[in-house]
Order: sequence, then C-alpha cells, then structure tokens
Amino acid sequence: MLFHKIVTILSQKKGDAYKTVKMVFLIVLSLIWGSSFILIKKGLVGLKPMQLGSLRIIFAAIFLLIIGFKHLLIIPKSQWKYIVLTAFLGTFIPAYLFAIAQTQIESSVSSILNSLTPLNTLLFGALIFRMTFQKRQFWGVFIGLVGSILLVFNGAINHPNQNYYYAILVVIASFCYAINVNVIKKYLSNLNPLSITTGNFIVLLLPALLVLFFSGFFEVTQDVKVQHSVWFIMILGIVGTGIANIIFFKIIQISSPIFATSVTYLIPIVAFGWGLLDNEKLTPTQFFGAFVILFGVYLSAKKQTSDA
Repeated sequence: MLFHKIVTILSQKKGDAYKTVKMVFLIVLSLIWGSSFILIKKGLVGLKPMQLGSLRIIFAAIFLLIIGFKHLLIIPKSQWKYIVLTAFLGTFIPAYLFAIAQTQIESSVSSILNSLTPLNTLLFGALIFRMTFQKRQFWGVFIGLVGSILLVFNGAINHPNQNYYYAILVVIASFCYAINVNVIKKYLSNLNPLSITTGNFIVLLLPALLVLFFSGFFEVTQDVKVQHSVWFIMILGIVGTGIANIIFFKIIQISSPIFATSVTYLIPIVAFGWGLLDNEKLTPTQFFGAFVILFGVYLSAKKQTSDA
C-alpha cells in the first residue's frame, strides 16, 4: 500500500508531497552511495581492483535477475542500444575506475571528487544534448574545477605516499556518469527503472565474469582475508549498486539530470563520516577545496528551481 501511494504521488508530479518524496529518495540514495566508498576500501583489503569491480557487478546482476527478470521482456528492441550504452558508462567503467583509484587515494577524497558529476552533467548536457545554461552555471563549472585541482594537489603534497594522479580516474568516472544520466533522461524515460537496471546488468554479467576469471580470483578464494572482503562487496553490489541504481533511475525520470546528480552534494558528507570512523583525515586546505567544489556544484544546479 505504501509503495502504491508513493507511485501515485510521483505520477502526479506536483504538490508538496511530490517534492517530499523526491527529497526522501535523494537522501536515501546519498546514504547508500555515501557508504559505498568505505565498502570499496574494505573490499580492497583482500581483493584486487579488477576482482572487486567484477564481483560488485556480478552480485548486483544476480540480485536484479531474481527480482526483475520479467521486466526485461518489456524493453523495446529499439532501446537496447541505449541500455548497453548506459550499462558500460553508468556501471562497468566506473566500477573499475573507483576500485583502482582507491588503491591510492582516500575514500573521502574519492567521494568529494565524485561530486563533480553535476558539473559534468551540465557540460555534456549543453555540448551533446543541447541543454541551455546560464553564465552562473558556467562559473559553477569553473569554480568546481578549481576546487578539484586544489583538493588533489594539496593531497599530493601532504600525502606523498599516495599517488594522487589516480584521482584523474574518479574524474573520468564522473564524466561517464554525466553522459549516462543525460542518455537515460533523453532516451529511456519511458521505461520502468527496474527494467533499465536489470537490462544494464544482464548486459554486464558476462564481461564481468570474464574479467573475474582472468583476474586470478578463483585461485585465492580459500584466503580468509579474501572471503571477508567478498562480504563487503556483496553488500556493495546488492545495495550500493543494484537497489541504488533503481532509485537513481527513478529520480532521473521524475526530475532533471541536474537534480538527480545533486545526490553527489550529500554523498561526501556520509563518506567523510565513515572516513573519520576509519581514521581518515583531510587537511584544512582540502576542506576548503571540498567547499569550493560544492559551491561550484551549487551554482551549476541553481537554475533548476523547479526541481529543487
């Protein structure tokens, strides 16, 4: 009954209740994805990055096939090309990029850099998908870029044992997310979010299995450390990838790409909380850099008042 009521409210797309439900979805998603970075960190204790990325996809795929297999049948043949594109841009490539990046940079730094996604969504929306933007939003993009550079370079100076060039991988992942969001909004808005998500992971299951096979994972499965890490990635795959993507795709459909990606404003707060509990630290300059990024993101999204 509760789920039916939520769907009814969302279908109306108006009123305070509609805005409240959108914000609840956004907050729930920020809690899930904000916790993903610490799960990646824990998973890397016993797993290699390629193993972690593959297991994340495989666990999510198995879960989604169990609950959403029937939803594959309603995807029109003409839209499968977009399902494939969003599968690789929105999940496959970023899953490995984040895992590799966090072998060298802190999980909290990774989450802050991920907040560049709304800025990149605006850029790609304007350049590729012909979205209009204002001067304020252009300056938001520029300010966000400055904050990212400040964050990365200060981190490199104060953590010489870490290779902050790996932060570029997180930025590339945010590019992938940005294109992915625009593709979903433009070409897949008519589909059920569970159909999109299940379609994505049925496409990725075989490639992920192949990567896992050649990663040497099956030769170390008896290692207790590996087994322990697998549990963290199972949670990451099912909750942080499978369930989270269903929620995310729904937000994209009922709002705008910029509003949907504004979840990345909140993710660093959750991720930083987990980082503090795990003895991670940011310098005062990095805090300032994080603030600059979030301010830039705020400017870039300010135009979308109807989706706030």
